[in-house]
Amino acid sequence: MRRLVRPLSRLLAPLTLLALAACAPAPIYKTSPNLVSAVPFQVASTPERYANGHVIWGGRIVAVHNLADRSEIEVLAFPLDSSQRPQVGDSGNGRFIAVMHGFVEPMDYPEGALMTLTGTLAGSRAGKVGEADYVFPLVTVDQAHRWTQQELQSGRSNVHFGIGVGVGIH
Repeated sequence: MRRLVRPLSRLLAPLTLLALAACAPAPIYKTSPNLVSAVPFQVASTPERYANGHVIWGGRIVAVHNLADRSEIEVLAFPLDSSQRPQVGDSGNGRFIAVMHGFVEPMDYPEGALMTLTGTLAGSRAGKVGEADYVFPLVTVDQAHRWTQQELQSGRSNVHFGIGVGVGIH
């Protein structure tokens, strides 16, 4: 019996992982070989090194500022999962400013919402976070996506392993 259980468990473990991975949605933006792998706080320290680099970044919207010819969205960056959804459980990767042409309706990009974007690094700007001085990388946005709660939950397994009693409210 033991001889049968061991090979069976070796076969089931990879199949289970494959099935769970298949549930995850595909990335929303296509990656390219010239994609900058640095995160905002790294870019802020040496912005000239990354000038005109292409990024796929995401995070939590802090504020929207509409100006005469463009809108700027301040974003607290988070790592992205394999579907390019921000992983807010991780520590932040710094802040950046997403520069979008024209007017952006603040209700479409509310404070606290999560977004992912693709764009080109366009230098940096000194500013403040509260009373602290801060350097914000600027990203000229090509495409932006604000995540809905339903999209954030899709593809995530409802199977949880653990010991004890738990209550889940969705």
